[in-house]
Amino acid sequence: MRILLPTGRVTYTMVCDAAKGFDADVVVTGELASFLSPEKLLSILRSGESYDMVLISGMCTASFQSVEDETGIPVYRGPRHAADLRMVLPLIGKIPLSREVPADEFLSGERKKEAYKKIADREVEGEPAFCIRGVKIGGKTRIKVLAEIMDAHRTPDIRQKVSDFFDRGADIVDLGFGFDACPDDVRAVFSQLADLDRPLAIDSQDPALIAAALFRADLILSLQEENMKDIGSDVAKAGCAAVIVPGNAGLESNIRQALDFGIQDIIADPVLQPCGSGFVQSLSQFQKPGVPLFFGAGNVIELLDADSVGMCALLAGMAYETHASVIFCSEHSDKTAGCISEMRSAINMMALMEGRPYPKDLGIDLFCIKEKRRRREPPLEYNHVIMAESMPREIVYDPRGNFRIGVEGEYIVAVRNGTAIKGSNWQDVLFTIIQGDGVSLFDHAGYLGAELYKAELSLRFNRSFEQDGPF
Repeated sequence: MRILLPTGRVTYTMVCDAAKGFDADVVVTGELASFLSPEKLLSILRSGESYDMVLISGMCTASFQSVEDETGIPVYRGPRHAADLRMVLPLIGKIPLSREVPADEFLSGERKKEAYKKIADREVEGEPAFCIRGVKIGGKTRIKVLAEIMDAHRTPDIRQKVSDFFDRGADIVDLGFGFDACPDDVRAVFSQLADLDRPLAIDSQDPALIAAALFRADLILSLQEENMKDIGSDVAKAGCAAVIVPGNAGLESNIRQALDFGIQDIIADPVLQPCGSGFVQSLSQFQKPGVPLFFGAGNVIELLDADSVGMCALLAGMAYETHASVIFCSEHSDKTAGCISEMRSAINMMALMEGRPYPKDLGIDLFCIKEKRRRREPPLEYNHVIMAESMPREIVYDPRGNFRIGVEGEYIVAVRNGTAIKGSNWQDVLFTIIQGDGVSLFDHAGYLGAELYKAELSLRFNRSFEQDGPF
């Protein structure tokens, strides 16, 4: 397949290096590849050379449909960065490319779709140990994410929060009740969720609170020898699954006791200790006991002052290697916000491990701040340097007025004179301000751009935002 690779002068050498070994012509069309016009490309194609396809820079914004219509040669978007071309060229002819979406973005999206399809297909085919309200547990199925809501009886709009947890990747939502809760509180919470056809668990060892939830709960956390003698038979009659913990009698003894009470669907929790309190030693207790295993990652994450993203990935890997069936996580504090979706991504990565030695190059990843590989872009070229001057400390206020910038939910908000402009990205908000003649000074426009972008970053990385403060 003969390929035309139009490029800019600054990326010519990089594109030539990537094109070595391929039947491709590299043609310089100007200073920057992104400035290629349909007219320029058409003039190149009229030169007499024959091509099977054109791969333009993914940074081009023009439509090249007219070029295709006249020449019959397909024009596809290459990667946005020339450094990524060496990853795209070997795939040409093996996978589809897009005329609208840059190749790196398109291929990443296609790989991700393929990965999620593979996970879904394996889940359909996998035989479970048992099911909890239609959700497969154990056997040949993927690890399930169980997310806890602490103090559910004191959580406003509990139904919305439960739905939100499911939307963000939880397979089961666990409702925790503290020492101040009473059976009426438990019944009230579960009554609000009675018609929600998703798996719900109660997190309590108090027999009275467990009993109050049996009309709707699908899973009980947790049973041991002390509370089982009071509630074990009722759990069995309700048909609930149960997480069994060691207590004083030991895990195996308590599993046998649960079976004697008639509890059929059992998940064993050897109890994972936090770092510094026996974490490594507790891992050694994760021997497969003949029933699905529960991996309590939540306390490990909550009790370590480090970003949760990497911890979710590593703990999911540990859960995978210990053959766990359910992994527990929570979002009790600000530092663990987003942990449910992070853990679900980590579990999805583990679900793609079949036939692989390592969880990498899966189509799904957990990179958040760092990148898998840094691009080596061509150096900037210039002949003269002007060192930046310090901005004057004295502020000149824009006569059009000032904006108060903040974030609300998933939106960036800019407020002035009682009117709020809302948008999900900084460009849209700034464009709307400018279109509305809301700024008259260049430095004010630059300031707004910087603050609005900082607000977008705070949304993207789930961090607090303070106007004029550091990110």
